[in-house]
Formats: sequence, C-alpha cells, structure tokens
Amino acid sequence: MSAPTSGTTPYYYVPGVSHHPIWAAAGLFFVVLGAGNWVNGHSWGMWSFGFGLAWWAVVLYQWLRDAARESEAGLFGRKIDLSYRWSMSWFIFSEVMFFGAFFTALWWARAHSIPALGSLDNSLLWPEFKAAWPSISPGATTSPAGTVEPFETVGPFWLPTINTALLLSSGVTLTIAHHALRAGQRAKTVGWMWLTVLLGLVFLCVQAYEYHHLYTELNLKLSSGVYGSTFYLLTGFHGFHVFVGMVMLLVITLRLQRGHFSAQRHFGFEGAAWYWHFVDVVWLFLYVLVYWL
Repeated sequence: MSAPTSGTTPYYYVPGVSHHPIWAAAGLFFVVLGAGNWVNGHSWGMWSFGFGLAWWAVVLYQWLRDAARESEAGLFGRKIDLSYRWSMSWFIFSEVMFFGAFFTALWWARAHSIPALGSLDNSLLWPEFKAAWPSISPGATTSPAGTVEPFETVGPFWLPTINTALLLSSGVTLTIAHHALRAGQRAKTVGWMWLTVLLGLVFLCVQAYEYHHLYTELNLKLSSGVYGSTFYLLTGFHGFHVFVGMVMLLVITLRLQRGHFSAQRHFGFEGAAWYWHFVDVVWLFLYVLVYWL
C-alpha cells in the first residue's frame, strides 16, 4: 500500500518518481572530475569541483526537504522506520569496509612492501634503498632515485590531539542532546546540537590549518611517497566524512527548531548520531595508527 487511507499511516509508503538521484549523481560527477584534475595541477579542476559541490548541495537540500515533508505528513510507518534502520546500518558497514581498505593498505606498506623492497632479493634493483618507515631521518627520504622530495613526518602534537579532543567532545554533546530529546526537552536538545555542529566545524578548520602547515613548512604532499599518499587519503577522506556528518547534524538541528521529531519517533536524529559516532571511532584508529605509530 503506497498511500494513506482514511487519514491512517500506510503499511508501506512508496514515493513517486523522483529526479533527485540522477541530479545528485550529475553533481558528484563534476565533484570527482574536478577534484581529480585539481590535484593533478589543472586549474580548471577547482571550478569544476566547486560547481559540482554547489549543484550537489542544492539537490541534497531539495531531496531532504521532500523526505522531511513525507515524514511529517505521517507517511512513514513501522516498515519504513525499519527499512531506514537497516539501510543506515548497511551504509555504515560499507563505510567501515571503505576505511578498512585504507588501513589495510597502510599496514601492508609498512609491514610487507617496504621490508620486501629492502631485502636481498631486491638489492640489485634498488641497491641504495633503505627499508625504513617513512624516512631515515627528518628532512630526508629513502627514495634512492630522488623521485620523492625530502619531507618531514607528522606527530600527534598538537593539532591532531586537539582535533581528537574536539571530536570526542562532540560525541558527548550529541549524546546529551539525544537524552534531552528522549526526555522531551526540545530547547535543551537544540542547544546541545548547535554545540555539536560547532565542534565539527572547528575540527574541519583545524584540519585545514594543519594541511596548510604540512604543505608549506614540512613539504609533505600527496606525492611524498606512500607515506604522503596514505596520510592524505586517510585524513582527507575522514575529513570529508566529518563534513557530511556535520551537514546531517545541521539538517537535524534545523528540523528540531521547526518542531520535527518527538521523544518516541526520531530516527532521523538517531541515524545522524550513528554516523557521527562512527566518524569518532574511525578518527581514534586514525589518530593512533597514523600519528603515533
């Protein structure tokens, strides 16, 4: 049943034909196209990236607006709620596998690839190669052919540690907001949600400052061998996920201010909270494996 009868919630609501998925895919196409060319030195990539991001944001706003209207119209019953919960669970599981692949690449490079290249079997191909991670000393690299410019590595102090404190604090404020919502304290919920969004924004600003410092002062770039590529892939993709999670929380906060959700029915809030806590946990692994080890 796809439409309510006599003012009751349908058993299972099926929305009409939507143009949102295809337009969102088109926006992301320009984002990926622009980002790929931007990092490879093509100046027009920056404009393609910005255009695609703006396009995607407009489509996302319209999509979320329609979904919120359907929810507030009472069209989402128990089956839809269950469907959303399973969908969010599988989405987060796919993200776990996504980051798991990058963490595995980092481990494989450190534990297998570099020792193998420095073994006797490869001594004729790479006679001057030293199997050290990531460099033999600050300001030097193990690149025997000089293909990797000298760079300095990154430690946990102080910016990464500050960001760790920010994310952990945001997890606490989000949990407080959740308990306030379940207690029916909407004003308190909104206040703690805005604080959570602010902490996420500060995290991104600190990471942007860190990237500028690494590029300009430590000469650490994507081209800085496997260390640079894995560092920026892990931290960069995590930063993107923080941005997406912050957008989720912002949308939920604005909906709370409009009177959406109740103490009994608020999976939109819970789904965003699941994702944010996932982002927190990934950062803890990243903080230890990338910055400390």
